[in-house]
Amino acid sequence: MPTLVHGAIQANLIVHIAVSYPNQYRIASEVALDTHPFGSTPDLVLYPASELDYKNDPSRRTDAPLLVVEIQSPSQSTKDMVSKLEPYFYFGVKSCWIVVPDLQAILVYDNPFHYTFFHGHEKLRDVTMNIELNLREVFK
Repeated sequence: MPTLVHGAIQANLIVHIAVSYPNQYRIASEVALDTHPFGSTPDLVLYPASELDYKNDPSRRTDAPLLVVEIQSPSQSTKDMVSKLEPYFYFGVKSCWIVVPDLQAILVYDNPFHYTFFHGHEKLRDVTMNIELNLREVFK
């Protein structure tokens, strides 16, 4: 069950990315994806910027987002979080972020087996997505 911290981090990421990259990305929360074997619903997804299609909004997306963000909840282990990566990359996602609130850190994966660790007051740089953000803004 999401907590206040989880929700605040999610909101902070939405605001920062929406304001900083309005012409590049469409950010959305809780979008169901048709990943194998059972589907998934990451906390956040980024698609290329585009107009919303109100007449064709499938209950489960078959087109991969560019980026997915998963925010670790207190009940989830690191192993649980990492196990989500392979299905995302197999689906066609280019970058995955795992947010670890207890450490005020984000792990940016460019494939299921390689990540860059950002924490504290560092500036996150996702070279795959060409996104930069100050972690102070995420964890405030």
